[in-house]
Amino acid sequence: MSNYSMRRFKNKLALWIGALCAALAMIPLVSILYDVVKNGASSLNVDFLTSAPGVIGQAGGGIGPAIQGTLLLVGLTIIMGVPLGVLSGIYLSEFGDNPVGRVIRFLNDVLAEFPSVVIGVVIFTLIVLTFKSFSVIAGALALSIIMLPIITRSTEESLKLVPNSIRDASMALGIRRWRTTLSVVLTTAKSGVVTGILLAIARVAGETAPLVFTILGSQYFFSGLNSPMDALPIRIYRLALLPYPYAQAQGWGAALALTLMVLVVNIGVRLATRGRLYTTRSRA
Repeated sequence: MSNYSMRRFKNKLALWIGALCAALAMIPLVSILYDVVKNGASSLNVDFLTSAPGVIGQAGGGIGPAIQGTLLLVGLTIIMGVPLGVLSGIYLSEFGDNPVGRVIRFLNDVLAEFPSVVIGVVIFTLIVLTFKSFSVIAGALALSIIMLPIITRSTEESLKLVPNSIRDASMALGIRRWRTTLSVVLTTAKSGVVTGILLAIARVAGETAPLVFTILGSQYFFSGLNSPMDALPIRIYRLALLPYPYAQAQGWGAALALTLMVLVVNIGVRLATRGRLYTTRSRA
């Protein structure tokens, strides 16, 4: 066999091995999604998605307050966590080659490894006990702390992938460094930054432990930022603990609803940012 044929064989072998590993990695995900769809699809209907939970032990009711609470929590978490995470990542990538930057990077990595339940307990001690009330604000604050290191790290790594020649070309035109960073470098790395944000949203949308310590859960719809609130992860957890068949079915339905919500947000954000990124590149 010639050297060329051997190289082609090795190349195809590597491709097939890579494809096989990717397929094996997809098996757990596909299996979980199959179980969720199979067991939860029968529970999804308008009444289930919009009504409040029923009386324990009696069939009926829905997950309306949990859906409302999840959307509100994720929205507040995005408002709190995304700007700070992106700006932190920008600083570490563009201006963080100094002792302060190294300390921030170390603390960010430590925070990323913190168990979410510990963050929930800390917020419970500092916020819930201080104000003597479970609240949406406390839950959003806990989730934003979980989100922060993910966005910071992904933003930093995405900006580091932008070639220095792009920065040099921009500043050679007389553009200030801060404007080059925000208008040129960040735009070029937008795809990676958005991916990091979506990963963070998917992470916090499914968190249960910190919410148990911060928003507690509720049978009712939203009544104020300083009041307890339900959320899909808490509702799924509590339904799974009940011994009734209807509760198990509702738990699967709530799990499917949460999965679909995260999927819709991911697809929607990607489509929106893809269109803007294409427009920006076309103008350039």
